[in-house]
Order: sequence, then C-alpha cells, then structure tokens
Amino acid sequence: MNDNNNEELEERYALVMERITQIPGEQTVQTPFRSYFTKAAEFLLQLKNRRIQLLDGSFFSLSLAGLEEANSAIYEDIKPEQYEASYANPAYAVEVFGEDYGKLLSLLYAAFYKLPEALMAGRIEEVVIYCELFVEIYNLFEVGSDTPSVSEDLAPVLTEPTDNTHTPPVSSETTDNTHTPPVSAETIRKTIYQFYYDYTQFFSEKSIRLRLEPEGNFYTELLRSADLTDIRYLYRYGSHIGANEIGLARFLNTLSKEAVCAMAHTYTEGYRRGFSVTRKDISKKKTVELCYPIGFERVLYQAILNFEQMGLAPVVRASSTRAGAVSVSINEQFDYDHKADDAAYLDKAYGEHLLECLKNSFEARADLAAVYGGPAVIESFGKEPFAPISKSENYQYDKEQQKLSVYLMGKQGQMFNEYINKVEKYSFTIIAYPLPEIGADFEAIFEKTLALNNLDYELYQNMQQKIIDVLDQADYVHIKGSGKNTTDLRVSIYPLRDPEKETAFENCVADVNIPVGEVFTSPRLQGTNGVLHVTEVFLNQLKYIDLEIVFLDGMIQSYSCKNFATEQENREFLKENLLHHHDTLPIGEFAIGTNTLAYQMGREYGISGKLPILIAEKTGPHFAVGDTCYTWSEDIAVYNPDGKEIVARDNEISILRKTDPQKAYYNCHTDITIPYDELDSITVVRKDGTTIPVIAGGRFVVEGTEVLNEVL
Repeated sequence: MNDNNNEELEERYALVMERITQIPGEQTVQTPFRSYFTKAAEFLLQLKNRRIQLLDGSFFSLSLAGLEEANSAIYEDIKPEQYEASYANPAYAVEVFGEDYGKLLSLLYAAFYKLPEALMAGRIEEVVIYCELFVEIYNLFEVGSDTPSVSEDLAPVLTEPTDNTHTPPVSSETTDNTHTPPVSAETIRKTIYQFYYDYTQFFSEKSIRLRLEPEGNFYTELLRSADLTDIRYLYRYGSHIGANEIGLARFLNTLSKEAVCAMAHTYTEGYRRGFSVTRKDISKKKTVELCYPIGFERVLYQAILNFEQMGLAPVVRASSTRAGAVSVSINEQFDYDHKADDAAYLDKAYGEHLLECLKNSFEARADLAAVYGGPAVIESFGKEPFAPISKSENYQYDKEQQKLSVYLMGKQGQMFNEYINKVEKYSFTIIAYPLPEIGADFEAIFEKTLALNNLDYELYQNMQQKIIDVLDQADYVHIKGSGKNTTDLRVSIYPLRDPEKETAFENCVADVNIPVGEVFTSPRLQGTNGVLHVTEVFLNQLKYIDLEIVFLDGMIQSYSCKNFATEQENREFLKENLLHHHDTLPIGEFAIGTNTLAYQMGREYGISGKLPILIAEKTGPHFAVGDTCYTWSEDIAVYNPDGKEIVARDNEISILRKTDPQKAYYNCHTDITIPYDELDSITVVRKDGTTIPVIAGGRFVVEGTEVLNEVL
C-alpha cells in the first residue's frame, strides 16, 4: 500500500511540487484570490518538506517538542482560534470571494487536510492527485497576457494581504464584479466534479483495500514496530496529535502489563463471544478491523496477539476516514461545515459511477471480503459536547440530492452485505474509555469505566432474564416521562406463538456491546404510537435540546427540537442529522437499560452528557430510529442464554427485504435514551388489559432486580 519508490508517481510528484513552489512568488492571479492560492501552496509545501524529512530519516530523530511543533504548524489554520479567518471556513471564504467562488475554494482548501495522514502512510498518489487538482484550478485563475496586471490597472477595492494572513473585505462592495476572475465559478465546479468522477475508482479501491487487506497495512505495522514507551511514535500517524492522544499514551504507559492485558482480553473476548452467542463460525473469518483512539496502542498491540491466536489478521483503516486509528477532532465545527461538500458535485451520473466503481473494487477482492470478520471498536468519550453553528454558506443537499444520497446509502449497504456475508455473517464488538479531556477526575473515571466493562456477567444476565419474563407477556409497553419530560409512548411487542420456546427480547450482556446492561427488541410498528421526548441528549456527538418525536404506527410522523431560533432551522438540522435525509424512519429498537452503575458514574462526576451512546443507552430506556438491531442478519436464529429463540428480529419494514431490499433498510440506527431521572414508569400491558410494572417512580420493581436501585 506504500506508493514510495513508484517511478511514475515520483516523477508526477516532483513536477507538481516544482510548480507549487513557484506559486507564492507569482503575481498572475488577481486579488483577493492571490492570497488564497499563496496560502494553500504554502500548506502543500509543508507536506513537501515533511516528505523530505521522512525519506532522509531526519523526521524520526526530531525531539518530542520538535515533532509537536511540526504537527501543530500543519493544522494551525483550522484550529478554533484561527478558524474564523481561515479559507477552510466556508463563511469566511464566502465573505471574501462571494458565494459561488467562496464555497468551492473552501471545499478545496478543506480537502487538503486529508493529505498529512496520507503522506505519512506512504499513499503518495493521494497527495499527487490533489496537488495536480490545485495546480489545474490555479492555472484557470491566472491572468492571461491580454488582461491588465493587477498591480498596474486593478487598484484594489480589496487590499491584497502582504503577510499571508487572511484580511477580510473592508465593505460589502468587495465581492462585486470589479475583480471578476478569468474563469467562471461553474468552470471551477465542473473541474472539481471531473476530478472526483475520474478518481472515483481510485478512492473506492483505497477504501476497500484499507478495510480488507491485512498485508502491508501501514497502521498495523506501526502498532507492531513502534517503541510504545517513546510517545514520539504518535506523530507517525500524520493526524493532529493533541493533549488527549499524548495523555492517553502516557497514562497507558503507567499501567502494568497485567492491567493492559486484561483490557485487551475484555476487548477481544467480547468480539469472540459475539460470534459464539449468535452461533456464527468465527473459524471461517480471517481478518478483523481495528478501530481505536490514537494513544491506545499498548492495548491494541496486545489485542493483535489475542486476535492472531483466534486466527484473525488485523486491518486498520486510514485515520482520515474517522473510522480507523482516530485522533480527537481538532475542530468539530470544521468537520460539520464540510460534511456535505459532495453536494458540489453529487448527481445521478456520479452516483451510478460510484456504485459501479465500488462493485468493481469488491469484485477484485471478493475473496478477502468473504473472510472479513467485522470491526472491533474502541470508542472514546469525554470531549465537551458539540453544539454546531448552522451556516448558510455550507454546502447542503437539495431535495434531489437528498433522495439520491438515501438511494446510494441503500445500494452501498446491500453491496457491502452481499460480499461480506458470502461465507458466514460477520460480527463486531464495541467498548469505550474516557479521554484525559474529561477533566481532573480522568484516572478515577477510567478506573470506574474499567469496572463497568467487567461487571458480573451472570448477575446481570439473571436480573435481565427476570425483566424479560415480564416483558414477554406484553401486548404493548407503556413508557411515561416525569417532570419536564413529556414522553407518553406505547410500544407494540411482537406476539409469541410458543412462549415456552420463544422470546421477544434479547438478553444483552458483555459481548458485541460492552458494558453489560440492557434488554432489547424490534417492536411491531402497527400499534406503536405516541410521543418520545428528551430534554437534552447527545447523538453522534451532536447536542439536541428538547428533542421530540411523534410516532404513528411505528413511523416518525413529526419531529422538533429547540437547538436553533427558528422551526425551519431545527427541522433542517433534524432531517439531516437524525433522519439522514429520509422523510420518515421507523422505530427500530425498544430497550431498557439496566446499568444503573453507569448512570451513577455519570451523575457522580458530572459527565452524563459526555458518555458515549454505548454507555448512555444502558442508563435508561432507549429507542432507536432507523433499522433494527438485526439488519441483514434477520434469517439467523439467535438465542438467549435460557435457550429461547429471539423471534422479534423483523418488523413490517425490514421484512420487505424478501421482496424489495431497497425499501427494507434505511442504513441508520440512532439510539435515544431517556435517563432514569426523566422517567416515571415502564408498564407491561397484556392483551386482556391487565398490567405489570417494570419501573415505577423511576425505580425497578420486578422481583429480583432490587439491587439495580441501590445507586439510584
């Protein structure tokens, strides 16, 4: 996977870097665009200098302070304190260049921040093609020989900065046509479109290769070879390395080998058990995908040894995908501003080409796809919750693109499962640990989290079974909020034909989903009606205030929140981030969390809002919108420890997979938890109208579960 020493690429790299080296000294582009190209060229030249250091070995001899300085310099422009006057900020770029040019140039500038990690991993072609795109667009902006020079005849309404800082326009008149460049914004857009179209196969190949091919994986080689006692190894990733990554690595280096091995065992044993409890044959799988926070390498090194004993070779994706070896985002607003940048070029032709290229990539590696075991994920938590600022300057999907995006997600999901599940269904596991950023109590919270991740498996299994025995009697379950929480929801439960052999709820202990602590089901949609409300909740690292969802026969009928000043802004925010551009979603899961210790930890340290959904969903009842928990695996019989088959694996939407798979899946699943302190009651209602309480007054009342109330 390392492109170094490829003669053709080296020649292209040398040519494009030679051209970029000339740009800062040239005067051939009008103001205010000249400053943009100078700034972008200087960023790319930093990468050139970094590569020289890598090839001659001098980079690896830098001191820790030197590495930190070099890493910080590359990411300087998107740090929150610099971002307001950065071309990576669409709002600033539009202010300087006008809407049409500003959005496109900001898109291009932001794309360059994928390149430091690619450079470090030896993926030089990725660097080359983006640099070539930059030069191509620069050439389009250059003033022709028949155009007056900027210095002589275009006395600037906009003053060209002389110190390479971003000087904002002095008035609203600065974005008029006084300095119309010699190229239209539409030509720039088409150039970017053609770039992504032409390189779709390249990007598809990279994505599939990094996910499926263990041989030559840069990240696993780093894990195997690095001296983990010398934290300078962190800078080999190329990602932004901040206080969290350094703090994690240093903290883990203080732990004994026994403690690290125990953490790795919990992680890898959860993965193995995930195959076991669902009766999947792990011996038919040959690879495992590792996802982890940078800084956790000591645990990952031991985990690799454990997985290899299971016959599984590790694979790690590029960190720039936010799904492999991941650093904490340097600026979540930057990420949010650019998450829909493909709206600049997404159309039907591009979408169909994308699917074709993805299929070609899977076909080329069908043998590797078939033995892919699934992801083993370590998540992190502890960052300050992020409340995004909505900007009109950001790219947004129009209605046609929203429909196309939904269609493409569905097709890609089908394709993934078609190739991945050919031999045996894949599995996964997820576990989470705190970041140093969580505060002064980091070490205490880490210790508490270790305890949560290793709670008594059998104790919870037995208590949860008692709850399931009550829930299995339900025609529907009635959930009511307390205080300011206005939840009033009736969830219809899958009817059992043979209660002696069947159950509607899964007894979830510590396997694919660590820590222990929930029972869950796929509800019937018909008869599931009412209001789900949470006063404050954090979903996929975004904060939602007064989130309210109304269900009618299990489908979202209406939705609202109070994040923004206007109803329209709130609806657009929810449509994009909760419904993922769907017009509606079904309720895909109803669960009751039983991990009151996790709830107590959140309250004790004031970190409830910082807990990941993996832990937060165990701290009260939760409801998923989107697909069920059994998506793409509905035909696999699943059993609880008591031997009963969990038969509630489908709902009225997912069963359409047998006739029209495109309508069966939404390719999203978002858990929304009501914390115990916002909960009044959960009551089972039988067919005959009689009731049995599961929770009353916010406390568990099923006989044999009293211990769960001790910390409430």
